[in-house]
Amino acid sequence: MAQPQDLQNAVDNGRALLRFAVRVIVLAGFAAFGTTGFNENLALLLWMAMAFSAISALVRREPPLAASLNHWDEMMGYAVLLGLLGMLDRSLPA
Repeated sequence: MAQPQDLQNAVDNGRALLRFAVRVIVLAGFAAFGTTGFNENLALLLWMAMAFSAISALVRREPPLAASLNHWDEMMGYAVLLGLLGMLDRSLPA
């Protein structure tokens, strides 16, 4: 039988994933309407989102390797997307 702590972690993880997905969609929407190009705008917005997530994690005093997802994990998600964006930018012909 599921323990209350396991259920709370599942709810927290779901909220963190939803928060991450909504923010990525909003960032991509803003990047699409930028003047310098989608890749450059999205890269800048991802850097800003990483900084915001790190500051949020520090203010909330969240542990970096917690049992449930938190702002540190969200920051790493933005870093992965930024790395993928950089790889795609280099692999596509100009």
